[in-house]
Amino acid sequence: MTGELSPIDKAKFVAARRAADFVEDGMRVGLGTGSTAAWLVRCLGEMVREDGLKFKGVPTSTRTAELARDQGIEVVSLDEARWLDLTIDGADEFDGDLNLIKGGGGALLQEKIVATASDRMVVIADVGKQVETLGAFPLPVEIVPFGWSATQALIEETLVSMDVLGRDATLRMNGEAPFVTDEGNFILDLHLHRIGNPRQMALVLNQMPGVVENGLFIDICDTVVIGYGDGRVELRDINEGTIAHDRLDFVESENLFTDLSD
Repeated sequence: MTGELSPIDKAKFVAARRAADFVEDGMRVGLGTGSTAAWLVRCLGEMVREDGLKFKGVPTSTRTAELARDQGIEVVSLDEARWLDLTIDGADEFDGDLNLIKGGGGALLQEKIVATASDRMVVIADVGKQVETLGAFPLPVEIVPFGWSATQALIEETLVSMDVLGRDATLRMNGEAPFVTDEGNFILDLHLHRIGNPRQMALVLNQMPGVVENGLFIDICDTVVIGYGDGRVELRDINEGTIAHDRLDFVESENLFTDLSD
């Protein structure tokens, strides 16, 4: 089955499989949203069924919650868990300081709440998500629907004074209608191309009326697990200042790979 995967999917899989080893019995674990996080949930589900792993998962979206339940993972709310030992999630981009852009899957608000309510955040990503400077991936900003076009205009006006290369903001669509998050909000995607000062950008955006949250995760990620298409895995720990390398063999598993949806 794994022989049918593209190199990018193989990279996502080995990163997710290696990160699953961080989960121990009795933990309360935040489960991210997106294609790489879906690999993680599948891997953890297999460990629950075959190895007897017992933990409580706090999903960051309805999509992740449905997949986790299908995999036999015990799902609880963040209110029930109160605080988490660990969150494992993907990223759309990460830089050398492990700052992130997230929200391509539309769950950035819940993802940030869950990540900041955790003792540790581990990001899983294929090597293509690594960048020198954030901004090539459009920056998602979650906004309230009321007066969304006024919020868009305010953001675009503010971007004139920011250290960015682009200033276009587009409303994310779902067919003919605006995309709606699990919290009932809209998302503006900012096409900045380069963000010279991510910390300043995050602070400025969140001060604007109408903005709920932005997709810049600054000083939140502790460890990144980077997967390669040939099975290599690199682990970077920002707190310890360490870089470790590993290699995973692809293991055929019909249950793991059947019907996995990005």
